[in-house]
Amino acid sequence: MVCPLDWGIGHATRIVPIIKILIDKDFEVIIASDKRPLAFLKTEFPDLQFVKFEGYNITYPEKGSMVLKMFFLLPKIILKIISEHRKLIKIIRKHQIDIVFSDNRFGLWNKKIPCIFMTHQIMIKMPGNFKFLEKFLYKINQLIIKKYNECWIPDNQGSPNLSGDLSHKFSPSEKSFFIGSLSRFNDQLPTEKINVKTDILALISGPEPQRSVFEKKILSQLKSLKLKSVVVRGMPGDENPDNRDENVKVFSHLNSKELSEYILNSKLIICRPGYSSLMDLTALNKKAIFAPTPGQTEQEYLAKYFHDQEIFFSVKQKDLDIKKAIEHSKDFSGLSMRNDYSLLKKRIEYWQNQD
Repeated sequence: MVCPLDWGIGHATRIVPIIKILIDKDFEVIIASDKRPLAFLKTEFPDLQFVKFEGYNITYPEKGSMVLKMFFLLPKIILKIISEHRKLIKIIRKHQIDIVFSDNRFGLWNKKIPCIFMTHQIMIKMPGNFKFLEKFLYKINQLIIKKYNECWIPDNQGSPNLSGDLSHKFSPSEKSFFIGSLSRFNDQLPTEKINVKTDILALISGPEPQRSVFEKKILSQLKSLKLKSVVVRGMPGDENPDNRDENVKVFSHLNSKELSEYILNSKLIICRPGYSSLMDLTALNKKAIFAPTPGQTEQEYLAKYFHDQEIFFSVKQKDLDIKKAIEHSKDFSGLSMRNDYSLLKKRIEYWQNQD
């Protein structure tokens, strides 16, 4: 059973190569998910079996501190973790599950069968006055990870790497394995380029309400610019909106092949610096402008991490001016990082050979 976290669809997109390799290795894969991640994975793997598995259903504040909101939501999150842990026992019995793969869902461990946890955040980034909590949260995180048989880190162990402090500041446990970056586009480079030539491709993602806030800001600016633009709303399952603007085409969702072609044929990408987006951009070697989700410390850290290295230009969402950002981004290099999946295949083969 494979189960991704439900905060946006990034956790669902990055497990696509894992599911493909599991299928190639003759595993019978069951996907457990809900809402947008479930809709996305059904479009990618329509022939697989799916189990509806309710997520944490966390929303980001439109204003104010995300850290403060998460503090108040902590009792709800803990109850959800306990609930999913109990539900897992029933699913294992019903579907005769042999091994569980959890992408950042903390309650999916079981003492009777192997359970694998994947995360790029060995440590949690905290803002300003709360940085002193980072080591404490790292230790708490490790206590949870130790309940699993292994922890997979989707990044390179050395340099260059994509996660910076998130996976490299503190030492991972002996159960942890770096498996390289994961992108659904790693094997989807088209043999021929499509005829679409796009100036700007905007990828909207993340939990509400900030997903919608970002979408509205992007659309209002693109419609005033004389640039050929495409906006992908990150809403699998929704119908495409009525496209009446000749310069801006809007899709609710594109499958992986279609999206990879649009990315490759776009001069510049505007998106969140979500970790899955980073892995996709570096797999396709595309330049981008980042606008991190306000208050999401992980994205804010990654945006600064790559901006300071002059790899990806970043700007706060409230200050985003697409015309100015295009000019600034010309001095940023982008980054190419592809994965042959040999480390990932090695871990899968290890568990395949266990009794």
